[in-house]
Amino acid sequence: MSSVEDFTEQTLQRQRAANDAMYQGDPEPFLAMWSQSDDVSLFGAFGPSRTGWPALRDTFRWVGGRFSDGDMRTEFEVVHAGTELAYTVGYERGEVSVDGGPRRAVAIRVTHLYRAEQGQWRLVHRHGDFPPKDESPRG
Repeated sequence: MSSVEDFTEQTLQRQRAANDAMYQGDPEPFLAMWSQSDDVSLFGAFGPSRTGWPALRDTFRWVGGRFSDGDMRTEFEVVHAGTELAYTVGYERGEVSVDGGPRRAVAIRVTHLYRAEQGQWRLVHRHGDFPPKDESPRG
């Protein structure tokens, strides 16, 4: 069930489609990716830090309601799947309208954690933030 091939071929494809819908203003496919357990968590790019399914569900509906006309790419830098847990590290980049305003460029660094539940990979954590300026010598 929870093989690396299942994860990379099926789950990440569903993740990209769910992200596309979210940035068009429809959070439901993204919500369907999540575990509905008490131990799910969010460190959101717009500020909210939440735990528990009811709080995350409400927050993602609020976030999705802010978006429209999105044209975003999901870019995975690191993908790893074990037998029970998996994670991705990457970016969501493109343009989106926020709160009905003009489309603007957006880049969000994102880490997702997944858990194998009842024959399917489910999200259990999202950490998204707006990348700071790289101040390293190579930056």
